[in-house]
Amino acid sequence: MTALSSLPAYCAIGRTLAALALLAAFALPVLGQGFDHSHRRWDALLKKHVVLVGGGNASLVRYADFAKDRGPLQVYLDALSAVTEPEFGGWTAKQQMAFLINAYNAFTVELILAHYPVKSIKDIGNDLFSNRWKRKFFKLLGHDAHLDQIEHEMLRKPGRYDDPRVHYAVNCASIGCPMLREEAYVPERLEAQLEQQAVRFLSDRSRNRVNAQGRLEVSKIFDWFKEDWTSGYQGIRSREQYFARYATLLSDNAEHQKLVAEGKAPLAFLDYDWTLNDARP
Repeated sequence: MTALSSLPAYCAIGRTLAALALLAAFALPVLGQGFDHSHRRWDALLKKHVVLVGGGNASLVRYADFAKDRGPLQVYLDALSAVTEPEFGGWTAKQQMAFLINAYNAFTVELILAHYPVKSIKDIGNDLFSNRWKRKFFKLLGHDAHLDQIEHEMLRKPGRYDDPRVHYAVNCASIGCPMLREEAYVPERLEAQLEQQAVRFLSDRSRNRVNAQGRLEVSKIFDWFKEDWTSGYQGIRSREQYFARYATLLSDNAEHQKLVAEGKAPLAFLDYDWTLNDARP
């Protein structure tokens, strides 16, 4: 048997193992226990339905298959919604951040699945009263909540976490957005996960690059949320200073890398692709 002919068998085995892992995650007892900071339920779903592309620097989601796991997803969403504000307030900052990032991503997936198939998240509601990011379709910390509340009022609240890398972690279900990570964020590895997300996104030349003329072309998120990269994170006071850290990721040209490292590369922002990050066949 050739390697090519055995591929279907290997794929079938892989799918079976993923299904068994998902069942095991949801079979674990939860009664009488506090919130599971390993986010194992969400982790199992991500490992089953997220596909890495672009050399591992981007991802797509098998939404059609994910829709078959709405039940397990709802169990996880219910666990998120069951956390009270006092309970949340007693956690460490990393526990809180991992919780909020995972909650944003999981509720975004639920929003997509509730309206699937769609071509873009922007097709879901287009006015003040049905805006997809301000729609209160879930409960969090005892209150009716919306996605913008998690991202802008909690994760980005000045003086709370002050880490612009959350933009690499929360996923708006779009091609232009930093990738949906293929695993859950967990407190004990949060720093390493956020930094890997930064490296992945800035290594993706379709969204961040130096062009042939030496101009630094980056994602629109660095324009929309300029203040997050100029507020003093790790002593950084400008976007140019931030990009300087990752000069070797943004170009293979030594001269262009030098321009970025010295903060001298002209800055431009690329159009944002709102197409759904769907891994359709």
